[in-house]
Amino acid sequence: MRELVFALEYEPGCNRVADTLAEHPDARIRSLSLHATAERLWRVDHATGTPEALDAIEAAFLNSDYYADCLATGDCGATQTTRVLDHSDDTLVLYSDWERTPTCASVPHIARDHLGDGVLFETRHEGRHYTWRVIHSGEGDVAAFFESLEAAVGDCARTEMLRTADTATPAGEAAGASNDLSPEQEAALRAAVEHGYYESPREVDVGELADHLGVPRSTLTYRLRRAEEQLAKQHVSETQFTADASMPL
Repeated sequence: MRELVFALEYEPGCNRVADTLAEHPDARIRSLSLHATAERLWRVDHATGTPEALDAIEAAFLNSDYYADCLATGDCGATQTTRVLDHSDDTLVLYSDWERTPTCASVPHIARDHLGDGVLFETRHEGRHYTWRVIHSGEGDVAAFFESLEAAVGDCARTEMLRTADTATPAGEAAGASNDLSPEQEAALRAAVEHGYYESPREVDVGELADHLGVPRSTLTYRLRRAEEQLAKQHVSETQFTADASMPL
């Protein structure tokens, strides 16, 4: 089995949920379940954030011209049902189901076309960044998948490859391996160190650093957060592996 991780970075006005999350940067949405057949797509999402953010996210999902994961730039004519399963002060759980039309496209349907059946999906949506983790057999055509995906999103989003690897790696190999940062994350992290972003007090803020790199502030924030997350997990994994290896048998 192979793991494929990538992100879509939506332009303003292209995705109602992305626009809503950009207005509420502390809010997050992650998928609890996501399934697709040739004709349908259904999913359950868990959102966290302030009460105001959750109200806005609910409104975005319930709006009649938003279809969860549909990449069509206009009204595709799909039939969607969205139900609120839970809504508290800090949690929102939504069920969405839609029946596609010939003009509909989505990441899961494109993946089924090029990576085969039995593909598993995990998503995380923060701001304009929509991260996908796809588990597939490894027998499909990944290059064709990305070509079709980029054609479907057009000018509405940029695609950023984050990782591709086998899903099962022996612990010893994982502990000794180099980090899995994408080139964009590596460049962001290197620039942050070189320009004093991690100094105390900071010598540059994230806005100034974004201007230097020529990327939107939200993009740089996302790349730094993902790089920091990856490095932190790698450090804990390596520490645990070293501790386990030093234990007497």
